[in-house]
Amino acid sequence: MTMWGGRFSGVTAQEFRNFNDSLRFDYKLAPFELQCCQAWVDVLLEQQVLNSAEAKQLHVGLAQLQEDVTANPSLPLELGSEDIHGWVEAILEQRIGTVARKLHTGRSRNDLVATDLRLYALSASQQVGAALLAVIEALLTFAERYEQQVMPGYTHLQRAQPVLVAHWALAYVEMLERDFQRLQQANERTNVSPLGSGALAGSGIAINRTELAHALGFSRACRNSLDAVSDRDFVVELLSVASLSMVHLSRISEDVIFYATGEAGFFTLSDRVSSGSSLMPQKKNPDVFELIRGKCGRVVGHLQAMLMTLKGLPLAYNKDMQEDKEGFFDALEEWQQCLAILAHVIPELSVEVGKAEQAARLGYSNATDLADYLVDRGMAFRDAHEISGRLVLAAIHQQLPLESLPLDVMQQESTLIADDVYAALSLEASLARRKVLGGTAPAQVSEALRQAKLRFQGKRAGFTTVRQATLSDVPAITELIRYWAAEGEHLPRKPEDIMQAIHTFAVAECDDKVVGCGALYVYGTGLAEIRSLGLTPDQTGKGLGAELVQFSLEQARQLGIQRVIVLTRRPNFFARLGFTTADKSTWPEKVMKDCDVCPRKHACDETGLEIWLRNSGKNIINSINL
Repeated sequence: MTMWGGRFSGVTAQEFRNFNDSLRFDYKLAPFELQCCQAWVDVLLEQQVLNSAEAKQLHVGLAQLQEDVTANPSLPLELGSEDIHGWVEAILEQRIGTVARKLHTGRSRNDLVATDLRLYALSASQQVGAALLAVIEALLTFAERYEQQVMPGYTHLQRAQPVLVAHWALAYVEMLERDFQRLQQANERTNVSPLGSGALAGSGIAINRTELAHALGFSRACRNSLDAVSDRDFVVELLSVASLSMVHLSRISEDVIFYATGEAGFFTLSDRVSSGSSLMPQKKNPDVFELIRGKCGRVVGHLQAMLMTLKGLPLAYNKDMQEDKEGFFDALEEWQQCLAILAHVIPELSVEVGKAEQAARLGYSNATDLADYLVDRGMAFRDAHEISGRLVLAAIHQQLPLESLPLDVMQQESTLIADDVYAALSLEASLARRKVLGGTAPAQVSEALRQAKLRFQGKRAGFTTVRQATLSDVPAITELIRYWAAEGEHLPRKPEDIMQAIHTFAVAECDDKVVGCGALYVYGTGLAEIRSLGLTPDQTGKGLGAELVQFSLEQARQLGIQRVIVLTRRPNFFARLGFTTADKSTWPEKVMKDCDVCPRKHACDETGLEIWLRNSGKNIINSINL
């Protein structure tokens, strides 16, 4: 049975059907098709297209189909239908009779498949998100296990400077965290319902599409019917996120492959996840990482194919769009599979501590430390760089490491060099010197690992985002400020005051619940203040406070504000974000607005801090935990 046969008097050629039909791959949409059908039955009942007995009959039949498909996902392939939509109607009619023929009233395969595909994308993304978090957790555990171990860092595949193994692992944590964030942001745009848009012009039944969208679990309905049935931006966006994430997985795979070679020998992969050679008995191959690296091209290829499919399409639906599924299904499945296997094999990875540390001492990787030593003693960096290079050349000629050159040889290049140079050239000193934010100094890496673990805990507990506040957030913001005012952290604010200033607020949202807020108040002089910053007690320590501050500072930058102030009892938190202590008496705007009416005016225990935003990038804002 076809869904379009009335117009045609001839028999469809089998060759055409073989080429045209899509059930062989779109059967994977069956659970989502049935979900849409259940919601649509309620719509038809409300619009009196169905009576209650017919609606009940359809609901029961669809529910049974859902159970059958859950038990046997390949069930639709047993019936020779054109596509998943035709299969549902055909099998329903077999089971419950002609009432099934009413199901398609007021809808089209165009809006139905667009809705099915979005539901599939949201479901698959949830699974991929969990897999991403599993890899992040595995990397964090690896970093914790080898937190203090040293390995060489590379540029141009040549030894450059020593780094901690944990620092290497945390670099990939950063990449995968961004992948997770991009996935969640893509899902926000995917989470809209096309159902009820009809073939292209909207349904002929006066349905409430917003209620229908909510019944299906979407955040809202698509606003334009032409766009709704022909839009595949969400497919392209998710393929893009998948492609970039697979590039990250390919890069980590390449690192591990290289580090596990006989030439490097820093990492060892356990026998449980390695393979050998059919010819060479000595071989131990990192096949799993090579496969991940290879599958990257496959996923990226699906992105390019989808872009080319859409490039020349006019509005609205065209049969070309049937090509949106196979590559999309494959890309998300491969992405999830690669993440799953990576989470499994990272714990099987071990570091050859002695060999990695020895390699970190080779290659004159402390040459920069010698240049820094000379700079500390007043020499211009370019001169220090040149002297250090000449001493490296001398060490190479004598076949000695730099730190073994005799002092008199070094002093021939510069009299600023003294006995203490040898301590400065040690591996420990090289690492300790990189104590800037994001550096590889042990203390810095330890703090970075702590923060990353807290961020991970927050992600595992539920997705959190920071956004501009809206009027619907006023009650939650009021409650947050009321709570912290009672704790003595904020001045109390009335709901009507918050409503009037809602454009100044940002909120942190976790699982659709506001869990934090902060405001950027701009004074008439152009000075701005971050105020009313607070989180629900269960969300502290996860980095949300810093994200709220970053959001406000970005607003300030866009407004052209140069200086932002804060008055706080937690100066260390803001200091870690780049704020410096300031004399609040130099802020007449703040003093006149709030300080004069503060009950603690004469016994103020708050510290004033400020940050300048337009000073050649001096202050870099980073995610620190509140």
